[in-house]
Amino acid sequence: MNPRAQFEAEQVDGEFQRQEDAFREWISADGATGYPAVPGRYHLYVSLACPWATRVAMVRRLLGLESVIGMTVVDPVRDERGWAFRDGPGYSRDPVNGFAFLAEAYQATAPAFRGRYTVPVLWDAVTHRIVNNSEDDLCRMLHDAFREHRPAGVDLFPEEPRAEQDALSAFVYERVNNGVYRAGFATQQAVYERACRSLFAALDELEARLATRRYLFGDRIVETDWRLFNTLVRFDVVYHGHFKCNLRRIVDYPNLQGYLQDLYQQPGIAELVNFDHIKRHYYVTHTEINPTQIVPLGPVLDLAAPHGREMLKAQSTHRDHR
Repeated sequence: MNPRAQFEAEQVDGEFQRQEDAFREWISADGATGYPAVPGRYHLYVSLACPWATRVAMVRRLLGLESVIGMTVVDPVRDERGWAFRDGPGYSRDPVNGFAFLAEAYQATAPAFRGRYTVPVLWDAVTHRIVNNSEDDLCRMLHDAFREHRPAGVDLFPEEPRAEQDALSAFVYERVNNGVYRAGFATQQAVYERACRSLFAALDELEARLATRRYLFGDRIVETDWRLFNTLVRFDVVYHGHFKCNLRRIVDYPNLQGYLQDLYQQPGIAELVNFDHIKRHYYVTHTEINPTQIVPLGPVLDLAAPHGREMLKAQSTHRDHR
């Protein structure tokens, strides 16, 4: 395999194609799978630069699982060898297996694996293999399998409105989360323009939705909110310039900007937003987009400022639950 394939995007006719997740096994609380929900058995490998992996880290925090599932953060700067475990500000060596690179976890699990070594990864310390590397699976799995550890009032996947949440999550993934990558890694003008216009049309829809709702589903925060948050918080910092998603900034959308600040100020979240990791990863790693590897100083963001979104609570609660 070409080693550069570890950090370059796959392209088909100039359009970005995301790799399918390779490991999709499941932890269960009832013994239905070979992976029981045992505290201390599993370990997450994540990058705080990566929006997909950071969402899992945030769900772990929100569910109160820090003492149940360990977590190690990789070096945000990735080279042809893939994600690395090194000592540095906000990242560290691997305390579980002593791996130097995340690739070793993939090779230990499936020696014939030939794809890219992606985060997040959930590792099983008993079978010494990767259980799952899908952020969608992991968020749901942690939520359901370790239910007894969940703080009171936290329900990221409520039964109602399940169908609407699934549909909106799919919309956010395709048009926003993956939309910025489809624009940023496009190699043909028409492909880029189509992806960029689709992205901003989606942001326009979400701006309108949030005009009368504090969060995407009224007064409660669900997993879909964290899907959207992890793209929004990176948008003005990297996607606007680095990925050429520059029709507008998030700060130009009053409702999306206030919503971003509201979620950023939720307990424990700001600690998992590392702008140094985010900027150095995108601007240094993507040499095909930024060959100089210069990391910009700005923009300056004030996500801790008052947002006023709490004023929408009563109105959104009345409408969403009538």
